[in-house]
Amino acid sequence: MTKKLRKVLLILASIIISYFIIFYLFGLNNVIMKKTYPKKYEEYVVKYAREYGIDELLVYSIIKSESNFKQDAISKSEAKGLMQLMEKTAIEMTNEVDENESYIEDNDFSNELYNPETNIKLGTYYFSTLIRKYNNVGLALAAYNAGMGRVDEWIKDGVIKKDGSDLENIPYNETNIYVRKILNNYTIYKKIY
Repeated sequence: MTKKLRKVLLILASIIISYFIIFYLFGLNNVIMKKTYPKKYEEYVVKYAREYGIDELLVYSIIKSESNFKQDAISKSEAKGLMQLMEKTAIEMTNEVDENESYIEDNDFSNELYNPETNIKLGTYYFSTLIRKYNNVGLALAAYNAGMGRVDEWIKDGVIKKDGSDLENIPYNETNIYVRKILNNYTIYKKIY
């Protein structure tokens, strides 16, 4: 090994060691992780997570995966807002949550799905109904993505178990990845906060 190569390697090793010292000694790693996995819209997430009995960190994990905290997000299937709600589902949830009002599909309601409080309230309520139905976070996430009908069919046909112990067998690749992504986000949120 030449002197020049040794010097380059020594400088490189010093930079790497300095990086770790700065990041871990001064806690910058946690600062960066909190920027990557934020707790935006905390007022609404905490309020509705408590009201509907869902871990707030799980709600953040769903929002992170669904919209990355972009309140005006819209999917190719027309799901809208932070928690990517389909209008029909949102109307059903609104009619359940607010017994004094009945909503139908119209432009005003559709635009209301971009309102962070409305979207988080309805999305969290909907997810809470899925948790109650399946009694399993993974299955509830699969239903949030693919629909209850499909998840019920997979369970009935023996593709996945009713206890959710074999979520890796979810036959829709998109849903399989979706469930894993949110559960991974949830693990990270729990480590950070």
